[in-house]
Amino acid sequence: MDRIRISGGHELNGEIQISGAKNATLPLMIASLLSDETLTLRNMPSLADVNLLSRILGNHGVDMAVDGKRPGSSGGCGDTVHLTARTIVDTTAPYEFVSRMRASFWVLGPLLARCGEAKVSLPGGCAIGTRPVDLHISGLEALGAEIELEDGYVVASAKKGLQGGRVVFPKVSVGATHNVLMAAVLARGETIIENAACEPEVTDLAQCLSAMGARIEGVGTPTIHIQGVDKLHGATHSVLPDRIETGTYAMAVAMTGGDVELVGAREDLFEAATDILRQAGVSITPTNRGLRVQRNGSALAPVNVSTAPFPGFPTDLQAQFMALMTKAGGTSNITETIFENRFMHVQELARLGAEIELDGDTAIVTGVDSLNGAQVMATDLRASVSLVIAGLAAEGDTIINRVYHLDRGFERIESKLGNCGADIERLSS
Repeated sequence: MDRIRISGGHELNGEIQISGAKNATLPLMIASLLSDETLTLRNMPSLADVNLLSRILGNHGVDMAVDGKRPGSSGGCGDTVHLTARTIVDTTAPYEFVSRMRASFWVLGPLLARCGEAKVSLPGGCAIGTRPVDLHISGLEALGAEIELEDGYVVASAKKGLQGGRVVFPKVSVGATHNVLMAAVLARGETIIENAACEPEVTDLAQCLSAMGARIEGVGTPTIHIQGVDKLHGATHSVLPDRIETGTYAMAVAMTGGDVELVGAREDLFEAATDILRQAGVSITPTNRGLRVQRNGSALAPVNVSTAPFPGFPTDLQAQFMALMTKAGGTSNITETIFENRFMHVQELARLGAEIELDGDTAIVTGVDSLNGAQVMATDLRASVSLVIAGLAAEGDTIINRVYHLDRGFERIESKLGNCGADIERLSS
């Protein structure tokens, strides 16, 4: 099993190419199930989750072809991938796949909409809370689906097709919004989704579906209107840049000091995070290619933050920001409101010398003068990269185990950081 070694204390200077967003790529790939024509996706990141989803979609009958090769260490653009689901050969998504990646559960809506039936295992993924699928199920039931739970599977049918309806989510759910939105585009009549997620990745999916012939209004607001169509056609769509990767590298620069241009980054995708970083003393300025992040000599200021659905501070940046605040000059309160079990990185940061106390859903972080390298273990995707950020500033060597979590969501992280001056390498088993 691979590990990553980091020798801390090096400023980051240079540029980092921001990849296509993982959280947008996965639903976009799944959207290929909705048409028998080819969906072409540009700026696709090369990630373990993308590879796994490719296998899952192949099991359903999706053919995938990749154009060319990505440039090497220089960064460059993402892949162009062509996905064609001419015939759905299997409407079952088995446990062996879905248990490894939660987002693969989103095939439920498209399979049900196109084929009138689907059998999908209950999901797995990162251990950051229960994240129940009840909102997915109730949303699809509002469109006329009949759903039962059998032996760990969601078994859904709509023998006469889905029918438009009103879906009111009791709380915001990005995954449920994705699932119901994809199902509704092929349902008869109008569907209204209320309390829909407003995340940029939902907007990106809706824009792709619209390019395929879907009729959608209100995207980016809590109320989405979908007028169902009989059939979707092929389209070409570019994946938006990854706002979580952008925020992660911005925090890495903030942690180490230096001056890095994040090429392809868009501030409008994560303004809440840039506001927080500026309060912490980090300079973030737009360029004609992305964003420039600087911290040259100034101390980090403590900042209190609570996670919230978009446009609030992203839960997927909470662990990274906690790592950053371990070196701030004072005490910060970080409150997690989205997931109930997303502080698993706290004990690992403590191994590096961080001072963090937990009080319910709030982590109280008292900045320390120095962190010290140690052996640590990644527990989930975002927790793993928080350890990278801490390791970049720690004295001595930090060894991060279970880096397969990193590979799920960060493309060539060693290369991107190493090209900017970090002393980082992958240690293969």
